[in-house]
Amino acid sequence: MKRLSVKKEHIREMFRSFNNLNVLIIGDVMIDSYMWGKVNRISPEAPVPIVAVHKKEKRLGGAANVALNIQALGANPILCSVIGVDYEGQNFMDLLKAQKLSQKGILKSRTRITTEKTRVIGNNHQLIRIDEESEEDITSSETQQLITLISYIIQHDKIDVIIFEDYNKGLITPKLISKVVELARDKDIPTCVDPKKKNFNSYKGVTLFKPNMKELREGLKMEISADNINELQRAISSYRVKQKFDTALVTLAEKGILTNSRSVKEHIPAHIRTIADVSGAGDTVISVASLLTALKANPVVTAAIANLSGGLVCEQIGVVPINKDLLLEESLKLDFVK
Repeated sequence: MKRLSVKKEHIREMFRSFNNLNVLIIGDVMIDSYMWGKVNRISPEAPVPIVAVHKKEKRLGGAANVALNIQALGANPILCSVIGVDYEGQNFMDLLKAQKLSQKGILKSRTRITTEKTRVIGNNHQLIRIDEESEEDITSSETQQLITLISYIIQHDKIDVIIFEDYNKGLITPKLISKVVELARDKDIPTCVDPKKKNFNSYKGVTLFKPNMKELREGLKMEISADNINELQRAISSYRVKQKFDTALVTLAEKGILTNSRSVKEHIPAHIRTIADVSGAGDTVISVASLLTALKANPVVTAAIANLSGGLVCEQIGVVPINKDLLLEESLKLDFVK
């Protein structure tokens, strides 16, 4: 970290450049539904609290939250996903429209339902979460339809970076990954991945691979500790070379973030923050890291600013997109920024 020195104007220029970027986001989308209420008594029917609901809200979730973060950073997100031909699917399209997000990458399936996660919150505590979803892989014909659509978008829009946002809900399959990575390589478009367990080893040859510590342990089937940074770097280096990634970026929660590429291996500690809610932090980190990767930023700069962004959204309750002005302000205070 001591060797790196970046001018404040360079950081400002990168943040301005976000506004010129088109980002293709491929991943599982969902609706995050919230029911807020008061609990004053226990049900006579079963030993459970009764929530008197006073507010309901539906928000874009999953890969759609990455799109919201990309939009909040000033770039143009194009979301590619599959939803059901159902009431929730229509709700999802309405939410996209309300947020002024493009609908052109959304396919509708008669074989699936639209994922919805409902959180019931009583007296400011989450009491239960109800998930309605299909987790099996999309059909081979749906995969082919999606590949055709993605290929069309890549050919006709100036795509600057592609994000795979995997939530293990069946949209992202090994065939889809290999075909999109091949299309991206032909067009020299960087690919960035927020992985989950099922397809962890399928992302060969991507530009940036961003697991968290839990995903890394599960994916490598190794009991590695965030306390032993040298051991962690060795394990990541070995995996990065095997999978032909340019850079691996591993989020370590309260221990910060770790970047590993051929030329740079650095651990950046977390900033002291009042953590209110960690929901959606990973979506924000991949969004910021992907835009900086599109701009060919230094890997340490990318890691440091992505690390800041994850901490900032954890100070907010619920899943919220990043505040660009606040992130810029904090980025200008990084110790290598002069």
